Amino acid sequence: MEAIGRNHSFETALADLVDNSIDAGATHVLIRFVRGRGRLCSLYVVDNGRGIAPDRIDEAMTVGGRRAYGEADLGWFGLGLKAASFSQARELTVLSRAAGAVAVGRRWRLGEAKTHFLCDIVPESFAAQELDQDRGVPDSGSGTIVRWDEVGGFPATRDKDQVERFISRKVTAAGDHLGLVFHRLIESGRVSITFDVHEAGTAGPTSPIAVEPINPFGYLRPGATGFPKDLRATVDGQTLTFRCHIWPPRSTARQFKLNGRPAEYQGMYFYRRDRLLQPGGWEGVHAPHAKLQLARVEVEIDGDVEALLRMNPEKSRVQVRPEFGQACEAARAEDGTGFSDYFHLAEQVYQAGNKRRSTRKPMVPPGRGFTPGLRSTIEAEIESLRVDPVDLRWREFDDDQFFDIDRDERTIWLNKRYRKMLLGDRHGGLNDLPLIKTMIYLLMEDVFQGEYLGSRDKDNIELWKSLLTTAVRAERR
Repeated sequence: MEAIGRNHSFETALADLVDNSIDAGATHVLIRFVRGRGRLCSLYVVDNGRGIAPDRIDEAMTVGGRRAYGEADLGWFGLGLKAASFSQARELTVLSRAAGAVAVGRRWRLGEAKTHFLCDIVPESFAAQELDQDRGVPDSGSGTIVRWDEVGGFPATRDKDQVERFISRKVTAAGDHLGLVFHRLIESGRVSITFDVHEAGTAGPTSPIAVEPINPFGYLRPGATGFPKDLRATVDGQTLTFRCHIWPPRSTARQFKLNGRPAEYQGMYFYRRDRLLQPGGWEGVHAPHAKLQLARVEVEIDGDVEALLRMNPEKSRVQVRPEFGQACEAARAEDGTGFSDYFHLAEQVYQAGNKRRSTRKPMVPPGRGFTPGLRSTIEAEIESLRVDPVDLRWREFDDDQFFDIDRDERTIWLNKRYRKMLLGDRHGGLNDLPLIKTMIYLLMEDVFQGEYLGSRDKDNIELWKSLLTTAVRAERR
């Protein structure tokens, strides 16, 4: 019990629970952070799937319990629920109701499992009460709740700002991961995934935050004519298809940048039943190289080809066998293109795009107050001046001006009185409101270049102040 799930992160653990919901036919999955007296205390994953029948609940909670998996199921090892949960929490509660059946529940407490290895039976009345609560998930007459308590990664503090920052970071990171892993399923409308935060004892949660699909092949136009191109190889009677893509150079799309480091996401993208298992990595076919960052390859490992590749229990990596390398070496497109030709062309497209980028004017780098993704995008897209970065922060103003400039402190200050209005129901944090901050940065960045402000710069600053203050007043009304 202590050992399972050691390779899970918070994001991969949630993805494993969402796998179970999808296997149960859920169309909606809610991930809820629960606070009690300001402190994060629990996490819920709620779905409207088929639920678990009373005579199957013990099997579902058995560690390593096997069942008959269907052709479309994402589960495989019989460990997912337990391994994912115990990688993050000391207590796991599962509450479920199948159509026409009574509510059932079980609870594992890891501390007691060491000595007793017992699973608690949750009273039917409590399970029914929890399942009957309206959490915004469409009612299907059945469904399941997975609840984590004593979550190891949650902050112990009750400080509101620290808790808000933690939730903001976790929702962003987990949302990006789930949006990437399940992008095909979300895009097709098969499932929707949302996050929210609920303060125990209050009427309702914060506004839900929907997980947006992040398609790593979601460019509008390919970077080279004739792509994507399918390369195929047959090994031991099994045909493996490599769909090779070349992204357009100099792309700033979120689908390309991913975590702000596109060079790390070159390589093979392995899918099993429309679920992304591994984003990138050449698996010995080629060494990673900055010039290959536009090259991404889709590989489906459903059906017979599973003999050439195996996923790890966390469903976050693929382990290839020697035959896989042989298949890559032999793979050819109808026009004779092989992997060596593909790599050569991807490098050429990257180099040509890099030459065009060198004509852009260098910019002052952004500092605190900007999302890591924005900072990485500017670093990747344009040369940064060798000067101190510009911060963008909030403070109280004596008047209603929207922003002010402090060249000595190299800071753009925003008037805190407008912050709550602009955020709406969203959580505030150091890197909040990235769209507004980015536009102000683009307007004011060159003001921080050079030693002195000219009369034209000063006039522009006053103009932008006047216009944006008028606009934010109108927004407030």
